[in-house]
Order: sequence, then structure tokens, then C-alpha cells
Amino acid sequence: MQAALATLEIRDESDAVDAICAANAKGVSCAIVGGGSKSQLGRCAPQTQALSTPALAGVTLYEPNELVLSARAGTRLSEIEALLENNGQQLAFEPMDYGPLLGAEAGYATIGGVIAANASGPRRIKAGAARDHLLGFRCVTGRGEQVKSGGRVMKNVTGYDLSKLVCGSYGTLALLTELTLKVLPKSETECTLLAIGADEAESLALLRRATATPCEPSSLAMLPAGVALALDADAAAIRLEGPTISVTARRDDLVARLSGGGVRFETLDERDSTTLWRGLRDAAPIAAQVGQVWRISVAPTEGFAVVERIRRAGVPLLAHFYDWAGGLIWLCVETTSDAYAAVVRAAVDVSGGHATLIRASQETRTIVDVFHPQPAALAALTRRVKESFDPAHILERGRMRAEF
Repeated sequence: MQAALATLEIRDESDAVDAICAANAKGVSCAIVGGGSKSQLGRCAPQTQALSTPALAGVTLYEPNELVLSARAGTRLSEIEALLENNGQQLAFEPMDYGPLLGAEAGYATIGGVIAANASGPRRIKAGAARDHLLGFRCVTGRGEQVKSGGRVMKNVTGYDLSKLVCGSYGTLALLTELTLKVLPKSETECTLLAIGADEAESLALLRRATATPCEPSSLAMLPAGVALALDADAAAIRLEGPTISVTARRDDLVARLSGGGVRFETLDERDSTTLWRGLRDAAPIAAQVGQVWRISVAPTEGFAVVERIRRAGVPLLAHFYDWAGGLIWLCVETTSDAYAAVVRAAVDVSGGHATLIRASQETRTIVDVFHPQPAALAALTRRVKESFDPAHILERGRMRAEF
């Protein structure tokens, strides 16, 4: 177990600059800690000290009519969601709360951590990822330099889309201090159409058919029997959002288009639909399983094939489900020292996707590449980006790649 880190409280950008410059002078590495919900995410690479951001909190700008919100990086996601809810608005990318999956409490995620992990939920297939909603940000790089990128409109005229770099960088490039996000109105209502009775492959094919209709589903998941909803059969779940009259008409249209083959349909009302997708957002169907968790991203047409390759290789699957019409696979396997990494990644490589080890022990995350190995050219580019922001590898050293 790693010893408690020396912690520096970051209250503003000046604190961040001073802390990072001092770390550079001493050659020490720093972990960036917000609410702590993602502390167990990534490689196990002990740092020398922690830069704590909860004091760097507060919404600095919110203009509901302009659909824009700015907040300091340490602001709790729950605080932002409550503010938006009171104004009938939302973060449409539906950010995941990793806390319960990783053994922490729910509700501690910060907006800085959400963006650093590019945490995006079931609605991504329609609304896009977190990075697509980031209008601008302020940060302090590993050089100790203050940087401001973007602004309050979805426009980039610099030639460098820095938002795409910091989203998903897990704090390895810069300490984010303030984020400006696009927000969107909440739908009047929602429902979920369940198609029950087809097997796993057929259910995924049904989801792909649904995406090709004009019915505009906002989320599509495949739930194997027993994984959610206490169903004793495989189910395809399709969420529809919008005005009540539109949701009803589109549901009926989908039923007509997808009927046949012995499939029966059920509808979850707004309350049950909301509960279902919140659980899928946070990987609830596998969070309570005792095992190691993989998050696999592939083309939707390849999802079932990847799981079948893993099954045929003899990997004991404790639970799994599909999101994004089959393009995202959550997989829980029995615990081993290597988390079956070679088998899982070989199965994924055939389909051209990537697999991330989300939950495993510190020992396993020390010896296994948590993030999918990159091709040589991409790895070289990643290194150049890292060294342009953080040449001394001060920030989150070793968290994403062993070499930096």
C-alpha cells in the first residue's frame, strides 16, 4: 500500500504555478487529486506529492440563455448538475461517476477530473463525448506556465485544438484550473423501449437497425440476462428523449420497424428509464462484481465478436454488458495477476479497437499496461506532446505510460 502523500492545497492558479515550479526544481512528481473518485484509475505509479484541488472550486459563470457554464476545476460534478437541473439543463455528454466502480463513494467527482478522463456516458452516441462540449479551459502546464485556450463559443482559430489534448490526458499534461462547457436543455421526457427475446448477437443487430431509423434514439445498450433489470432473457434497451408526443410516436414507430423474430417489447416510463441509464452510465451492472474490469471500445459491428473471442480463449467472464449500440463493452473477469491482458488485447486487436483495464489491484496495475499499447508512430507523437507540456515528467509520472 502506498504511503500517504505530502499534500499541497491548490486554491488558485498562483498556487498551482508555485507548486509545479517547485516540483520541477526538486525533480519530484505530482499526483493531481480532486474528489479522489479516480485515484485507482490508471497505472499504479506512486508520486512524491499530491496537488489537491477541492479548494479550487465554484461556478464562475453561468448564462442559461447562452447555454454556457464556467467552473473551477475542483467544483463537484454534483453541484454543477444540481445547478443545471434547477434550470432545466444538463451536461448532455452524461459524465460517468467512477467512484462506486473503483471502491469510492458516489458524488465526489469534480469537473476537472471529468474532463481529464473524458468521462462520457450512454448518450455519447448521440451527443458526443466530453471533449465535444468543452469550449475552453485554463490550466498550468508541467512547465509551470499558465495557459488559456478557447472561449465561450464552439470555435477554434488557433490551428491547435488543445481541448482535444487535455481531455483524456488524465492530468499528465497540465493541472486544469477552470473549464468552460456547453450545456443543453433537458428533454421534456424520456422512455426506454426494451426488446426482449433475441439472443446476444441478435439483440446487438437490432440496436444497429435502430440507429439506422429516423427515430433518433439517444442511447442503445445490450443487457445479457441477469445483468440488469432482473430479466431472465437478453434485452436490447433503446432510450428515446424529447417532447412527450414525439417520444410516444417514435417508440411506436420503432416497435413497428423492429418487430418480428419472436421479440417482445416493453416500455420503461420516465422514472425507470432514468434509473436504468444512470446505472449503465456508472457501470452499475458490474460494479458490485468481485473481479477485474475492462472497458473495451470497438466499432459497434465488432462488439459481439470481441466478447466471443475472449470467451473462446477460456477467460472466465463474471458479467458484461454493451453500450453505444455495441461499441463499448464493460467486462468483468475473474481476478488473476495479469487480468488476462494478453488474451483480451489480442481479441480486441483483431477488430481494431482498444481495451483499458479500469479496475485491478495495485500490483496488477504495476505490471500490466492499463491503457492499450500504441503503435510506434502514435507512441512517438504522444511522447512529443507530453514533453511539450511537461518535459520533466512532473505531472502524474507513469500514470498512463511506464516510460513517462
